[in-house]
Amino acid sequence: MSKTSSVQAYRAGLLHFHADPAFIEHAHAWHEDGLLIVADGKVQAAGDYATLAPTLPPGTEVKDCRGKIIMPGFIDSHVHYPQTDMIASPAPGLLPWLEQYTFPTERQFEDPAHGAQVAEFFLDELLRNGTTTAMVYGTVHPQSVDAFFTASEKRGLRMIAGKVMMDRHCPDFLCDTAERGAEESEALIQRWHKKGRSLYAITPRFAPTSTETQLQLAGELAQKYPDTFLQTHVSENKEECAWVKTLFPQARSYLDVYDRYGMMRPRAVYGHCIWLDETDRARMAEAKAAAAVCPTSNLFLGSGLFDFEQADKAGMLLSLATDVGAGTSFSMLQTMNEAYKVARLKGSYLPAMRMFYLATLGAARSLHLEDTIGSFAAGREADFIVIDPQATPLLARRSANTDSLEEQLFALALLGDDRAVAATYSGGRLVHARGQG
Repeated sequence: MSKTSSVQAYRAGLLHFHADPAFIEHAHAWHEDGLLIVADGKVQAAGDYATLAPTLPPGTEVKDCRGKIIMPGFIDSHVHYPQTDMIASPAPGLLPWLEQYTFPTERQFEDPAHGAQVAEFFLDELLRNGTTTAMVYGTVHPQSVDAFFTASEKRGLRMIAGKVMMDRHCPDFLCDTAERGAEESEALIQRWHKKGRSLYAITPRFAPTSTETQLQLAGELAQKYPDTFLQTHVSENKEECAWVKTLFPQARSYLDVYDRYGMMRPRAVYGHCIWLDETDRARMAEAKAAAAVCPTSNLFLGSGLFDFEQADKAGMLLSLATDVGAGTSFSMLQTMNEAYKVARLKGSYLPAMRMFYLATLGAARSLHLEDTIGSFAAGREADFIVIDPQATPLLARRSANTDSLEEQLFALALLGDDRAVAATYSGGRLVHARGQG
């Protein structure tokens, strides 16, 4: 799809961030009557309507979205597209869940047609929920990544994805070899990385399903292609951590396993990070690697509660993620809902402003893409969503009784879901409108 070359303008409440609200008092920009101006798929300007309207070229149509809030599209930093069809599958824990549901489901992605069909549905769900960028796991099959990127490229989306690398402790039908996994990953990097808006992530599933040879080769790829991304899982639950300790007795910690193979670097995103210790958190911050916090998944599998307070103390890069299919919703609003509760159970507090930051600019910073997406700074790609505070009767009633932006955002986070996303735009193009798909 080609980008429009004409100037587009949208009038609504405008919200975006320039810093982390946890550390800077005035970290956001809020224009109650705002105007977003887009040209050639990028943000041209964002600010007060009264100031910017006179700067529009004569005859520019202004789309009137007053009563709604326009903000950058949500960024989901950890999600498994092949697990779409097994969301909400019952199991007593992570490892049984993998054996009973995940591996059999992922086997089907040997068929490219199946991968293509699931990728289309998955992307529809993301856009319906206001997610314009995601960091996505494929399966061990390279064709699963081809299917995903083909679908996302057709829609002109900014997406990150990679083929799972897994050469032990898995069924034979999903077992790779260390060498083949690395060769196929490198071929996918060369085929897709920075092609259009596609970006590649080197993807060892998690340390227990990779031999030391495979981890070494994954680390070598990460060093050879430093502008690629890397995604994996770490310290999700205690049983898993104990297993890693038996498999890698020489490592100081689960995170240290990856560090030993050169995987601690910028653009490396680690799912969960629940059972890290102080040394691990300091190493994450030092390496500029990021944690993808997955509250609905962690609660669903009983994995544990992420410690926001300790992560902030260490200066870790943080983002929110759905982790479908262990995660129970594609909605980043519902993810905020559960993140808030996780923080409360750990004795800390997440203001709504912080949660929206973590789902937009915070995630972009975690991915080292803040110069590309995540805000309305001039020149950023025009990925944005229109949020409707009157989307449901209860949300409308609560919104009518809010006294501040913080209170309104909190109501959206706690009461909102896909119904609150009135429209989604990617590269300045409408890619979802509520009631039209």
